Amino acid sequence: MSEIFLHNLKPAPGARRGKKRVGRGEGSGLGKTAGRGHKGSKQRSGGQISARYEGGQMPLHMRLPKLRGPLAKTAMPIGPFRTYMTPVNLSRLAVFAAGEVVSPETLVEKGIIKKADERVKILATGELGRPLTVKAHGFSAAAAAKIEAAGGTVEVIA
Repeated sequence: MSEIFLHNLKPAPGARRGKKRVGRGEGSGLGKTAGRGHKGSKQRSGGQISARYEGGQMPLHMRLPKLRGPLAKTAMPIGPFRTYMTPVNLSRLAVFAAGEVVSPETLVEKGIIKKADERVKILATGELGRPLTVKAHGFSAAAAAKIEAAGGTVEVIA
């Protein structure tokens, strides 16, 4: 066998078929209608239906929910693109001792949230009687005021 170089590469015998020549007489087997069948949009020149056409069924792009608001770029995202915050009430922070640091990681250890990569927002329901350093992605204004009133500090995680 000879060596393989770019100039002598060729496909295996029978691997490549000849080009299908349509519309070249009935004896060829692909004459007359040239394999397109009889009548209808797909038989005619330029008569291809679009890829999104579903035979009259409501198309997918019309079935899906749309972005709300006057401008789609600034509208509130819905579906898989929505950013979700896990709410945690102040009353749930009673398990922490005075002076402790509350972060998503420590909330997972105490079993308050499930995953450390969740975005956490602290809400004001309940009372806080001890100073805590609370690190979260968001705080309600009332929750931040209650934490600072108890002598704690509020740190927003970017």
